[in-house]
Amino acid sequence: MTPARRPDAVDSSVLSTAVDLSGGSGMIPAARDLVRAFVARLGEAGVEVPRTFPDDARLVVSELVTNALRHAPGPCRLKLALVDGQVEIAVTDTGEGFPTFLPRDPLRVGRHGLEIVTRLCDEVITKPHDRGKTVYARLPLA
Repeated sequence: MTPARRPDAVDSSVLSTAVDLSGGSGMIPAARDLVRAFVARLGEAGVEVPRTFPDDARLVVSELVTNALRHAPGPCRLKLALVDGQVEIAVTDTGEGFPTFLPRDPLRVGRHGLEIVTRLCDEVITKPHDRGKTVYARLPLA
């Protein structure tokens, strides 16, 4: 699967925000705070945000940042961007391993994070780079 937009493309008209998260349990609430602020900016910019979108976005961000916290040895970066009527959520970490997409199993306890992310998002891809990887998830606004 390829991203709908090249992650390294620069478009000054894109509404975006990013934060570097240094590690520890405070990363997840900080990530949720960034989502809250970004959704407010979307509204200020005149973007129609569905009622369920803020909760969906916080859930996707929480799952991706939690995975980075659990499986990567260093800090991570969270970026949110409005791209083609969707919000692209990108989490960059220093881990070399790729996310493992497990088959649906309602009896399994835990490890449902990526299953949740793929259900909510139109697209989820992982792109490796020199010092780890970035997981991109496209969450629709419609």
